Amino acid sequence: MPGWKQIVREKRAERSARLEVTLAPNLKIADEAYLSATASQIVQHIQRAEPGWTAETVLDAYARRAIRAQEATNCLTEVMFLDALEEARSLDREFARTHTIKGPLHGVPISFKDLYAVKRYDTSLGFTKYCQTPLTEDAELVAQVRAAGGIPFVKTNIPQTMMAWECANPVFGTTTNPWSANHTCGGSSGGEGALLGCDGSALGFGSDIGGSLRIPASFCGIYSLKPGHSRMSGDGTKSCDPGFEAINDCKGPMGRSVGDIELACRALFGKSGRSHDWVPPVPYREITLAPKLKFGYFKSDPLMRASPVVQRAVQESVDALRKQGHDCVEFVVPDMLEMARIFVALTSADKHQTLLSHIGPDDKDSALFLMTLGPRLPGFIRNLVAFGARVALGDPIFEKLFTNSRGRSVKEYWAEAVKLKEYNELFFKEVWDKNGFDGLVCPVNALPSIPHGTCADLAPLAFATALFNIVDHPVGVVPVTRVDKDRDVLTDDWRASSVKGSPFVYGKVYEGKKPAYDAVAMHGIPVGVQIVGKPWEDEKVIEMMKVVDEALGTRGFGPGTWGARQTT
Repeated sequence: MPGWKQIVREKRAERSARLEVTLAPNLKIADEAYLSATASQIVQHIQRAEPGWTAETVLDAYARRAIRAQEATNCLTEVMFLDALEEARSLDREFARTHTIKGPLHGVPISFKDLYAVKRYDTSLGFTKYCQTPLTEDAELVAQVRAAGGIPFVKTNIPQTMMAWECANPVFGTTTNPWSANHTCGGSSGGEGALLGCDGSALGFGSDIGGSLRIPASFCGIYSLKPGHSRMSGDGTKSCDPGFEAINDCKGPMGRSVGDIELACRALFGKSGRSHDWVPPVPYREITLAPKLKFGYFKSDPLMRASPVVQRAVQESVDALRKQGHDCVEFVVPDMLEMARIFVALTSADKHQTLLSHIGPDDKDSALFLMTLGPRLPGFIRNLVAFGARVALGDPIFEKLFTNSRGRSVKEYWAEAVKLKEYNELFFKEVWDKNGFDGLVCPVNALPSIPHGTCADLAPLAFATALFNIVDHPVGVVPVTRVDKDRDVLTDDWRASSVKGSPFVYGKVYEGKKPAYDAVAMHGIPVGVQIVGKPWEDEKVIEMMKVVDEALGTRGFGPGTWGARQTT
C-alpha cells in the first residue's frame, strides 16, 4: 500500500492531467464577455438564443479562467471538465430542439466546495485516506443544481478538518488570496472564494459552521449567504464531525453579485428529492421592505479590536445607508465572551477526537494548533497556561477560552447546550427586542486577511462570524472596500485606544516585528461586511444586501473585476 506522500503525488498528478483538456476559444466572443456576466445574465443570454451564447461556449470560457485561477491561487481539488462539457452539449441539443431552458440555472458553470459529493469523483476533504474512492451518487444539492440546468465543473479546496479560516491541507496544498499571494483566501470555503474572486466560476456553493461562507467572501471580494439551518439541503455532503449538532452547519451560495445569491436561493430553498432529508418545505418567499429601515451596527467587538480598514468598511456602509434615509444605531453585542466560551466548550467536548480522526498518517496542518491544544494538555497544565496568560498578559479572555477548551462528560455537554439556549434568549432580548432593528451591519473579521500560517495563533478572530452560528441567524456578506496602504495604517490615535480585546491575540495581530496586520502588504485586499437578519428572514437579508450594495454604489467589485485589474 503506498505511503501518504505517494498518494498526494498521484492525486496532484491526476488533477494536473484533467486540467490539460484542450478548450477551443470562441472566435466571435471574447472570454471577458462571458466572465463579466452574472449567473442570471448567462441564463438570459442563452434563453434568448443570442449569437455565441450556448452552455458549451460559456463553460469553455469559465473552464479556461478556472485554469488561470488554479495557476494563480491553487484553488481546485476535483476537475470535471470533460463530464461538464458533455452535460453542456446535452443542454444545448435539448434547447435547440425545444427552445426551452431546463431550469433557472440553465447553462451556468457551477463550482462546489470539496465536501459535496459528485458522482464519479472523490470527496477526499484533503485527507489521503479518502483519495481514489470516487462516489456513485451526487449530493442532493448537486442533484438539484443539475435538475435546474446548472453544470457542476470543478470542486474547490478546503483547510484540513474544515475548522480553520486559512485554506491548506497536505493533499492539495495551500490556496492563496486572488488579490495577494502572500495572504490567505480564508476558510473553510476558501477554494470557492478564491475561484469566484478570479471569475473562475459563475456561482458556487460552500458551507458554514463558524464563518466558512463569510470569511472567504470578505477576503476575496465576493458575495455569500449563510442561510438559516436547512434552508438548503446538506444531504450527501461529508463532515469531519458527523453527529455534532449543537451548533448548526449550513449550506449556502457564494457568487459575484447579490442577484446571483438570490438566483441560487430561489432555485434551491426548501427543496429535496430524498424522503429522509430534513429540509423544511419552505420555498423562496417574496417580501417587500419598508422604505426606511433601522440597522444596528458595531465596528469592533470586545474580544478583538478591529483593524482600521475593517472599521472603515462598516462606517462607509453606515454612511451610505444614512444618505439613503435609513436609521443606523450603534450597539454592543451582549456578553460576547460567554458566546465564545460556549462555542469552544461545545466544539471541544470530545477533545476534537472525531475531528482529528480523519488525519491518519498525514501531516497535521499548523492552523489547527491553538484550537486543538487545550484538550491535549493535562488539566493542571492547561489551567497553569491560562493562569499565566491572566497574570503575565492581563488576559482574562484567553484564560476563559483556554480553560474551556477541554473534554466534557455527557452531563457537562448537555449543560453547555442549555447555556447556548440561554445565550440565544439573551441575544434576542438585548439586540432585537430592545432596539427594533430590521437588520445588523457588522465586521466579518477583525482583519482583511492574514499571512499564510498565522491562523495557528489567531483562531479566536473567527468569533466575529461564529456569533451568528451560535444564534443561527441568516447572514449575507457584501464587499465594501479594499485595504489602502495610506489610509489604513495604524495611527497613534488608533493605538491610543484602551479597547484592545485579548492582549495575547492583540500582540500577534498588531505588535512585534511581524504583526499579522500590515496595511502596506495588504494593499488591495477586499473587505466586506456582514448583513444579519433574524431566523427565517433569509429573504429579507437578501433584500437588505441589495439595499447596502446599491447604497455603496460602484466600487470595483462584481463579475469581470479580477481580469480587469490584472491588466491594469
